[in-house]
Amino acid sequence: MKVAVTGASGLIGSALTASLRENGDQVVTLVRRTPAAATEVAWDPLAPLGGLAPGALDGTGAVVHLAGAGVAERRWTDSYKEEIRSSRVLGTRGLTEFLAAMDQPPAVLLSGSAIGWYGDIGGREVDESAPAGAGFLAGVVRDWEAAADPARQAGIRVATLRSGVVLSRHGGMLARLLPLFRLGLGVRLGAGTQVMSWVSLADWIRAARFLLDRQEISGPVNVTAPNPETNAAFTAALAGALHRPALLSVPSPVLSVALGGVTSDLMTSARVLPRMLSEAGFTFSHPDLRGALAAELQPAGSAA
Repeated sequence: MKVAVTGASGLIGSALTASLRENGDQVVTLVRRTPAAATEVAWDPLAPLGGLAPGALDGTGAVVHLAGAGVAERRWTDSYKEEIRSSRVLGTRGLTEFLAAMDQPPAVLLSGSAIGWYGDIGGREVDESAPAGAGFLAGVVRDWEAAADPARQAGIRVATLRSGVVLSRHGGMLARLLPLFRLGLGVRLGAGTQVMSWVSLADWIRAARFLLDRQEISGPVNVTAPNPETNAAFTAALAGALHRPALLSVPSPVLSVALGGVTSDLMTSARVLPRMLSEAGFTFSHPDLRGALAAELQPAGSAA
């Protein structure tokens, strides 16, 4: 199958494209520069119809849309918050309008989303049926998912992937924490009671490939492991996996200053469960945090 992928240079996108190619799929990546290979297509997320040329995605059977400014990459200034929103909402709308206008649209679109949809609900359990919460991220995610409406209206099967914290030693939160934890400087964030809904990178890739083939699944899908953990439990598990102490904590007021006053959004607590995946028969390779960390931190080339 021919699969088009946006955000292919990111942590998840690069792993997904590699996995699809290993599986024998033909992968075309959308890039915001001059294409350097026949497998690349130029696009502009902020332009009408994604800046895509007519016929650019002809023959595509599936699209995986992962592009968007990193939520935790920079301090949340007003301008960067607008970049977070526009890169997702405008990019998704332009891409889906282009797909909807194709003579033969792809059969399926997996569109990026996030568990920020649920907001801070004090660690309460939620699944895909829960309404959107309050706060900046919840508002962004609500508009982000709605921006895929042109594809839905064109009859394309759309699944929005509400991803939890993706664990990989190669990038994201875990990669940023590892140097500190290896020095014995691991810290608990705030009270440590907030619940973190996570998923291993390997399981995220497996879930995406599973959803590409499941014609009966559309709408929001939580891509989270079935066993969320508190921040304190995560800190202890990571320190234990590295055989280092983790005795420090960062008070919430300090985090608020460091993160630009948006601690209420970045420190949210929600126990997000993957009901759609579980009911469809998907099984997680790493359902528990300690096993996921052990697998991710084993030396390269070691047996799983």
